[in-house]
Amino acid sequence: MRILGIDPGYAILGFGILEKTGSKLKCIDYGVIRTLPKQDHSKRLHIIHKELCKLYALHDISDVAVEKIFFSNNTKTAMNVAQSRGIALLSAEQHNCKVFGYTPPQIKMGVSGYGKADKKQVQAMVKMLLGLNEIPKPDDAADALATAICHANSSKIVTAVAR
Repeated sequence: MRILGIDPGYAILGFGILEKTGSKLKCIDYGVIRTLPKQDHSKRLHIIHKELCKLYALHDISDVAVEKIFFSNNTKTAMNVAQSRGIALLSAEQHNCKVFGYTPPQIKMGVSGYGKADKKQVQAMVKMLLGLNEIPKPDDAADALATAICHANSSKIVTAVAR
């Protein structure tokens, strides 16, 4: 099974691709998709869609795990991130992938075993679980890998598509 983990973002969207064989996880790719503040809103969303589609073309992805959004005090930022998440869901559907959503506490629990783990603890576990030489950078990519790991560890008990 190939899992694409996504940490939704408007300026920076993190992605991480894992391969799960039995109980073993292998990191295939990770990184970020960046958009520029001076670009038109629709252009930024188009760039996110186009770059996600490139990932689907390069990798045989079966499952997509997307972090669910907790709304913050900044409504404009939350709306932009929600639109970015919508683009991620759309691209997964266009490529016939199963889509799963996880809250930040679920991701922390799925990676570290503690739903209130801090970012450094989660990043250290991502590095350890994937046998990486260093913590993935930037943080958005590490968060996306954590989302993919959460799904890999939860996929046997997840029965419904959570969007």
